[in-house]
Amino acid sequence: MRGYDAGKKVSGRKRHIMVDTQGLLLEVCITGADWSDRKASAFLFHDAGQRFTRLQTIFADQGYSGEVPRILARIFTGAELTIVPRRQGQNTFVVLPKRWIVERTFAWIVRCRRLAKDLEYTISSAKAMVQLAMIRLMLRRLA
Repeated sequence: MRGYDAGKKVSGRKRHIMVDTQGLLLEVCITGADWSDRKASAFLFHDAGQRFTRLQTIFADQGYSGEVPRILARIFTGAELTIVPRRQGQNTFVVLPKRWIVERTFAWIVRCRRLAKDLEYTISSAKAMVQLAMIRLMLRRLA
């Protein structure tokens, strides 16, 4: 999968997801745990830009701050990247506007027992399991 984990052996993976306003999965990118959010944003925005052409605003946490992710979001998706900043003097977890939607989606994903721990051997199977978990969630809501 395009070299997400190319090179050295790293224990653990990161899930980078893009969701809509209801928290339903639009795009997922799985990388090694040593990848920064800024570095993974190139893959996330590229994949999302090919499938979703009408995005206008992307809200992200401070891990995606900086000029490079902002430019990549504009080039690949045509959307404006808006960073949701932490409150001044915050040292504990506080629910932030727009950011809680992504956190809620991560909680839904982890409710699937297989995704509670990273046991997948390949990046593609880890990505497929996240997608299957969200498909299952959406099917249950439709029924």
